[in-house]
Amino acid sequence: MQMRANAVAKLDDELCPVEGPMSVTAMLLDVTDPIAEITKVDLKRQFQKAVAAVEQGGLVEVYTLTDEEGKLTRTFRGCNPGDDKNADVWISNPKMIQKRWQEGFERPLREVEDRIGEGTEAKRSPIMAGIQRIVIESFSDKQSEGKPKKIYVASDTIEHTDSFSIYKSGPDTEAYEKSTARDRYRTPLDGVEVKFLVFQRETAEPISGLPEFWLHWVQTNGGEFLGYERLAGVE
Repeated sequence: MQMRANAVAKLDDELCPVEGPMSVTAMLLDVTDPIAEITKVDLKRQFQKAVAAVEQGGLVEVYTLTDEEGKLTRTFRGCNPGDDKNADVWISNPKMIQKRWQEGFERPLREVEDRIGEGTEAKRSPIMAGIQRIVIESFSDKQSEGKPKKIYVASDTIEHTDSFSIYKSGPDTEAYEKSTARDRYRTPLDGVEVKFLVFQRETAEPISGLPEFWLHWVQTNGGEFLGYERLAGVE
């Protein structure tokens, strides 16, 4: 019995194992422009799926993108402490474990989910800088070394900054490689999986080639491209 009790993970203030999280999942929500109501519904569904896939001891971070390059708003950071289904009734209190999971993990994430899609039109959409900030500031933590890392990017994926703008150049990888953005937004994505959840927008001229552009960006930075999934609806 004592050996089983000693095997129970000790948790820190963010409900993470004191020796470090088992994995890190970051979600970057691009709210620099409004999205359609049906897109909000679909995005919330995808958000729920991503959270549900995080194992006990896995860290979840949620960020919202702003139109200021590299400036993000973190709306949640915490680990999945496990619910009563993971409790050992011989050495723990399932009711207390369920309460801890609900109050420290499930409920605050539900509040974040309820606010998804709240955004106003912005002048810039610095998606690359947002991914870069997460990788440099969060994924580089020593306790996360060697652990699985994944980023979900919920966005229209239309990068628009002074260094490089898809509105001006299109999703042209050659134009990007020749721009100052190539070095400015260079990001060490080694060991990082990246998946895009994409809002569809009506533009003056249709923009084709976005999935291939982001595949190129992720792979040239050393990451693993998990996919480019278009969400329901058009704004």
